[in-house]
This record gives sequence, structure tokens and C-alpha cells, in this order.
Amino acid sequence: MGADNLLVNGDFPPRSDGGIPSHWEIWTPAWENACCDIRATDDGLVMSSADEQYGVGGVDQAVSGIRGGQAHGVSVEFEAPGVSSPVRSLLARVTWLSEGAALHPAGEFVSGPAMDGAAGRFEDVLVAPDEADGVRVSLEAKWLMGGSVTWKAARLVETEAPPARPVKIATVYCRPRDSTPERNIELYCRHIDDAGDMGADIVCLPEGMTVIGTGLNYGQSAQPIPGPATERLGAAAKRNGLWVVACFNEVDGSRLYNTAILFDRDGRIAGKYRKVHLPREEWRQGITPGDSYPVFDTDFGRIAMQICYDYFFPEAETAFALAGAEIIFAPTWGTTFKDREGRVQGENMFRVRARDNGVYMVPSVFDGNSLIVDPLGRVLASSDGKDGVFAAEVDLNSRDPLWWVGNWRTLAPRHRMPETYGALTEST
Repeated sequence: MGADNLLVNGDFPPRSDGGIPSHWEIWTPAWENACCDIRATDDGLVMSSADEQYGVGGVDQAVSGIRGGQAHGVSVEFEAPGVSSPVRSLLARVTWLSEGAALHPAGEFVSGPAMDGAAGRFEDVLVAPDEADGVRVSLEAKWLMGGSVTWKAARLVETEAPPARPVKIATVYCRPRDSTPERNIELYCRHIDDAGDMGADIVCLPEGMTVIGTGLNYGQSAQPIPGPATERLGAAAKRNGLWVVACFNEVDGSRLYNTAILFDRDGRIAGKYRKVHLPREEWRQGITPGDSYPVFDTDFGRIAMQICYDYFFPEAETAFALAGAEIIFAPTWGTTFKDREGRVQGENMFRVRARDNGVYMVPSVFDGNSLIVDPLGRVLASSDGKDGVFAAEVDLNSRDPLWWVGNWRTLAPRHRMPETYGALTEST
């Protein structure tokens, strides 16, 4: 970022009177007992609270003359010895202004921090809203727990806007009847072809592809991975140049799993996920549960896969989101019905899971509707009772805020309190 720094005294030079550098203003909490100490030093601007682990405070600088629609690079360097959770305790925030008033009460968080030992850095490119004419940059400390932070440098410069990160997501609704495992795979390969014709980057197929409509049990329909089914599905992915999420029962040695498989654009197996949460219909047939929540990097972003009953358990989506998943694909038997009789049904559960974690949710089902849901819980595409392939194009770089709290994906990890969640990991 070689352009001129719009922040005055962004390197926090010390003053002869010991005060903080000009143009920066201290803010403190209304409850004085929770105020952390803020002082200028030769090394930078130091915030600490040795006597109060939950002390808070920060500094702001307002900048006028901002042009709406202009992209701005933001970078902040610091050292934070003794701070146990920099993600939770250290914040760099940008609040866009119009005539001095905040356009959104929460502002936007600058991405980070990236840590290298005690040294850290926030860095991002943010675009001013069209109506913005000013900005407030805030450096905040929260609950240092005996540690301290020294802010070394802060920069705000005009720069080029980052490119969009478009991806066309597709999901399938198709329930075979009076079929065989082989005919099912061929049917779903044709749907992969349809998704390819639509220009999709990735398509999600439903759960139990080799058992639905065949009259077989889970063991009879199971296949090894790799095996005949993955060979055909991989060939379909390759000829269409797209990613594919598929799902069927896997036999591995003496064990049976319910497994989702990810194929890349060249038809290779890029990863798999074994269903963790098993309903009675599965464990009574001898299916073994999986034991992890892997995420996978694609050429458009990071994704995860879960399977049907998993969506009843919010911890699964949280685990995926904390590992960086931006889209969670969900091969699902059912159901995604709309709410009935005041009861929350599957469609709203998927919408809430998306909203809970700031991710896209993409179920492909046999009962209800196959859906594409955005991080605010909005249904972007639905099969609406029809067979076929349904798609939506999204920009993974968009940051739609929730009113008042802001962009949940960037906020939620900073406000989590994992030390209070012990009961969630206790066996009962």
C-alpha cells in the first residue's frame, strides 16, 4: 500500500507531554472500573489493564473527504504479548460516515488478525458505500486478561477494489423409483450434465444415491470409494468441468459409512466426509459414524459437506464455519418442508443454520425442496416441487450485514465464549 496514508500520525509518534498523538481520540467505557489504560510510548500506543482482566478501551480517528464507491486498503500492525485470544481481544474497525453519522452502527471489521508469535496484523480492502463522505477508524482492546497490546502502525489508503468472487451453485431435486444403483448413478450423471449446461461451478446431489428407489438395504447398496460409482460420477464431473458433491453408502473393510464425496473439475476425488450424526434408521442397520468435520479448498473458495440428520445439530455447522467453510453442501434424504402448524420444519432450519454461521447452505433432498440459502437466511433458489437442477450465482466476496450487529461471519468468532461451552462436549 504505497499510496498516501489518510490517517494522521498513523505511526503513533510519542508526544513530549506524554499524551496520545494528535487526531486520535480515546474512548472509554461508561463504567469507569472497566477502563483499560491507554498511553503513548516510544514503541507505539499501548493498551493494558493489569488490574482488570475485562478492561476495555480504544482510540478513534475520523477522516473526512471520503469518496463514495472508492476502495480503501486498511492495514494495522501491533504486538500483543500475553494476550491469549487476539481474535477476541483485538479489533480494527472501519465505520463509514455520512455528514458525521454512522451509515451502519457496527461498522466493518478489518480482516485478521494474522499472528506471528506476539506480532500481528490486520489487513483488508473495504469499499466505501456510495453515500459515504467520511470514515472513522477504530483500534480497540477488549478483555486483555493480563496481556497488553502495542499498536505500531495504522494505514488507510485509496486503492483498487478487489475483484468479485463469483460462483454458480447448483442443487438437484430428483427421486428415483423402481430403479437400481446403476440406473440411479446414470440418472444423476445426466443431472451433472444439466448443471454443466447451465454453467454451474459446483452441483450438489442428494443422500443415498445408490439406495433410493431400489428396494435394497444400506449394506446391499454400498460401494467402495473409489469404485464403480465414483468412476462414473468422476467422469461426469470431468466432461462438464465442474465440482460435484455426491453421497452414498460406503463399504470400507468391515465397516459401513454414509459418505459424501467431493469431485474436482478433473473428476478426481478431492475429499470425503462421513456422516457423524446417525438416526435410528442408520445405526440400526450397522452404519458407523464419522468422527470429524473436514473442509476442502476449491478454486472458488472453501467448502464443507454434511449429510441430512447432521443439520439437526448446530454444532456441526459451527465446526465447519470456524474451519473457514463458506458454503456447506448438504446431501439430504429429507425434509425441507416449509413450516406447518406453527412447527419449524426443515426449510427454516437450513435458513437458520446459514444465518447462525454466515454461510451458504445447499441441501439436495428427496422430500421438500432442494434449496440454495444465503448467509442472511434468504432462499436464493428452490426446486419448488419440481424435478431438475436449480442454480444461483453468488459473490463470495460480498459482505451483507445484519442490521445493528453487522456482518455475522466476521463478528461471530470474535464474540464466541468457548470456555463456557464445556457442557457441549460432555458425554451423557
